[in-house]
Amino acid sequence: MAAPADPSPRSAPALDADALLDDPAIRIVVCCGSGGVGKTTTAAALGVRAAERGRKVVVLTIDPARRLAQSMGIDSLDNVPRRVPGIEGGGDGELHAMMLDMKRTFDEVVEAHTDAERARAILENPFYQSLSAGFAGTQEYMAMEKLGQLRARDEWDLIIVDTPPSRSALDFLDAPKRLGSFLDGKFIKVLMAPAKMGGRAGMKFLNVGMSMMTGTLGKLLGGQLLRDVQTFVAAMDTMFGGFRTRADATYTLLQAPGTAFLVVATPERDALREAAYFVERLAAEDMPLAGLVLNRVHGSEAARLSAEHALAAAENLDGVGIVDQSTGKAGLREPADRSDAPSEAAVAPDTTPDPAEHTDHENHTSHVDQLTAGLLRLHAERMQVVAREQRTRDRFTALHPEVAVTEVAALPGDVHDLEGLRAIGHRLATGSAPA
Repeated sequence: MAAPADPSPRSAPALDADALLDDPAIRIVVCCGSGGVGKTTTAAALGVRAAERGRKVVVLTIDPARRLAQSMGIDSLDNVPRRVPGIEGGGDGELHAMMLDMKRTFDEVVEAHTDAERARAILENPFYQSLSAGFAGTQEYMAMEKLGQLRARDEWDLIIVDTPPSRSALDFLDAPKRLGSFLDGKFIKVLMAPAKMGGRAGMKFLNVGMSMMTGTLGKLLGGQLLRDVQTFVAAMDTMFGGFRTRADATYTLLQAPGTAFLVVATPERDALREAAYFVERLAAEDMPLAGLVLNRVHGSEAARLSAEHALAAAENLDGVGIVDQSTGKAGLREPADRSDAPSEAAVAPDTTPDPAEHTDHENHTSHVDQLTAGLLRLHAERMQVVAREQRTRDRFTALHPEVAVTEVAALPGDVHDLEGLRAIGHRLATGSAPA
């Protein structure tokens, strides 16, 4: 029984990146996708292009590799937006860039929403220091906090967010809710209860209601850690509701018409599978999707020569080389029957080429044939990659024909400066066919 055919290819609408960047109603662009697909480069290239088209832009990256700082000519990025030099264009456009400092952002939240004495107690608490440095979901939550802070300042008319390099592209949406649920959850409320009740009643509640839990946690984590957690909870009491409120407010901001999500992927099966999952999730969460950026797409200027024809030509060259060599040797052998050979008097002057020259010519021809055959095989491999990528994209388009797509040709090297980011921005805007 024959295997079912692939979904029929459909033409996806083209993503107009310039129209997106020029739209004054768009205030936030979120670049998301699985790890290693080029989110950071895409965010930086969009920032450069938007600034050079006249917008005042800040790019927020959460990528610890600091590639953004290097490509923008900044020695280092930190939790404060830094002006990027070298932006061209005749307008008033500006580009600023920053890298999320997770712990510093958490500290800023504490300092902004409590008094100085309580803030100091929280910041010095060992459990808080551990939580702010690496608790699961903290990075994504603080990215949302920082996005909310930047939007509230109203200093930039476009914020471009490079989402965290998480295991899953969905963590950026899920983690803030998880952390908010933890900080607002039953476990925290139970820990808060003794401090709220106070005195003997509080101690009685702690001994009766938490004896099993504290005993277990004390054995696993140690009594000191449990006391640190309870001290932290007591100091943070007035802030817990604010975490959930701000997370909900930023989540609503991401659903607003002024926000646009760009899903970034490469034309590989796993990356596009996750991109398809994220497209569906964004739709389920009512978040506005602008389109798909397909990075590192391969192509060829000699696409008219198919892989099959290139391989056939290479094999033919190899075969001709063998036949030529055999014919050459046969031509040097004496004829088996000399009865019809002309007499010596009738033979023209000897014009037989020098055998050494003939051998050199054969060797040169053979070398050229081998080189040509090798190049044809390389082209065939390239065309096979192009075909595989096209099939993968066609499957995505068949499932999501409404998603606008732009392609970025694979570059021969890494992007390391503003000129490289401009080149990427041009490809993003034109969807230029890879060459």
